[in-house]
Amino acid sequence: MATDINSVVLIGRLTRDAELRYSNSGTAICKFAIANNYSRKQGDNWNEETNFFDAVLMGRRAEALHKYLVKGKQVGIQGELRQSRWEQEGQKRSRVEVFVNEVNLLGGGGSAGESRSDGRYDAGSSYSADNGGENASSGSDFEDDVPF
Repeated sequence: MATDINSVVLIGRLTRDAELRYSNSGTAICKFAIANNYSRKQGDNWNEETNFFDAVLMGRRAEALHKYLVKGKQVGIQGELRQSRWEQEGQKRSRVEVFVNEVNLLGGGGSAGESRSDGRYDAGSSYSADNGGENASSGSDFEDDVPF
């Protein structure tokens, strides 16, 4: 019997600052959008194209990370696609969003990151649903002169 898979991994830049709201039950809901750029060859020319994805992060991690999810910030996310369906003014509507399980704050963009003394951007940390939003990897175990 075949198993269905619903998994998505994206790296891109935030198109706007994240919005933090709370459900009626008090659960934090952080919504943001990611732009993902890629090049496509058409004939002899390479054309830059962009896809836009809406993402939702929930719970304690949403509260902890929303202030770092600012416009222009590069992030990596892992999650699953979920489709919402509703009817508005007699027309059927739907939206597909990435429900985020893991967020990686990457270098560049935004104002929430900190510059290091050598001028490079501090890449931040990885946050996973498996550890309740605690720091999964800070990279502090490695020396600065690692060749990769």
